[in-house]
Amino acid sequence: MPFDKSSAVSYADDHAQSHSTGNCAKYVRKAIESGGISLHHAHYAKDYGPLLEAVGFRQATGEPQTGDVIVIQPAPGNPSGHMAIYDGSVWVSDFKQTQHGSQGFYPGPSYRQSQPAYKIYRYN
Repeated sequence: MPFDKSSAVSYADDHAQSHSTGNCAKYVRKAIESGGISLHHAHYAKDYGPLLEAVGFRQATGEPQTGDVIVIQPAPGNPSGHMAIYDGSVWVSDFKQTQHGSQGFYPGPSYRQSQPAYKIYRYN
């Protein structure tokens, strides 16, 4: 079954909270699953890259596209890392990340300051 990006981002947008709940991996995994992809669970967001690749996502570069998933490594005070899905306008995790510009995918100040490594995954 192909990945229904529209369903996934609609789920993400519909379930996003007004602020972070610390459950980004759970929210993004559920969004991906609502798009038709069964995804194994990882304890930390930072560990989802290989799980995404195992179900058909591949690393991507350039401008984000609707349905892309970002996995960000830990930042000071955030040992779990972070993940989010791109809805075509903003990155969405357990909340809508409204920061725009080149660092719009970083979810908070410690991430924006330390700029940890990240990878963007796209379903092919």
